[in-house]
Amino acid sequence: MLTPDELDRGLIHALQVDARAPFTLIAEVLGSSTQTVVRRYRRLQAQAGLRVVTLPSPRSSGTHQWFVRLTAATRSAHDIAVALARRPDTSWVRLTSGGTEIVAIIHTAPSGPDAHALLLRDIPRTAGITAVSAHHLLHTYLGGPTAWRGRVDVLDEAQQARLRAGAGPAGTDDGGEPYLLTAQDRALLAALREDARLGYADLAAATGISASTAVRRLGELRARGSLFFDVDVEPAVLGITVSALLWMQVAPAHLDTVATALAGHEELALVAATTGPTNLVAHALCRNAEDLHTYLTRRIAWEAVTRIETAPVLRTYKAAVTRRPVGAP
Repeated sequence: MLTPDELDRGLIHALQVDARAPFTLIAEVLGSSTQTVVRRYRRLQAQAGLRVVTLPSPRSSGTHQWFVRLTAATRSAHDIAVALARRPDTSWVRLTSGGTEIVAIIHTAPSGPDAHALLLRDIPRTAGITAVSAHHLLHTYLGGPTAWRGRVDVLDEAQQARLRAGAGPAGTDDGGEPYLLTAQDRALLAALREDARLGYADLAAATGISASTAVRRLGELRARGSLFFDVDVEPAVLGITVSALLWMQVAPAHLDTVATALAGHEELALVAATTGPTNLVAHALCRNAEDLHTYLTRRIAWEAVTRIETAPVLRTYKAAVTRRPVGAP
């Protein structure tokens, strides 16, 4: 497996700061040549699973997100996970807990006759599934537009500022009235869904609009906080060998305080409040099992956290939108 050096890590960090930064600018910031940076980017794509994708903010897309936990017979779990990963309305499909539990995020419309068809009809009728629980994602404290700190520790503030200056204004979803995507916006995001670095000429050809219109609309969507870019790379490449979901039960009066504190922990890539018997979920990425043990017993052992269920991630079938090449077990 590829072992990234400082230049590789700097490139990943640069993409996290501005996913569409020109390679010429990234090369200047990293003190390298454009040719070398492009070559490293292609190598990270081929050997480290690097993908830079574009996603709409949930509020602008008008969708709801559900964490779904499926218990399945061991012989069926793999095939069910593969089928879920192929669906356009899923993301983050993972196999956990000894190979009998599948965890996925399902995106649903807020209303309509088929809004929850996958949850209410398709999944319950699937052979091999023995239990289902669905947790509505209420608020994300860490994840989505907010990068996991384990891959953003290379560039200094001056280098990051140079990249941000070229990106133009970036908005955030501040909880006000959301901007709802138009049909043209959705076509633009669909073209960028699996490659956020697609050139404007290619965007124009894919969407039927002019390159100048693509430049303007993408800039407006970024400024509104209606989209975000996700940089995905195999955690093992960065020295992470243990991945686990933490399903926590937190006293409601302390939920916001606990979640906000957890969002500052470098061991976590996701912190989100949900409905259900556990009301907070986190995704821990650690270098080894001992580090996870230390984290659980020393960093997260608060009185307000009354229960933690730790579910090791055994296999990832799908990240944000990209399916991982996984063969049969």
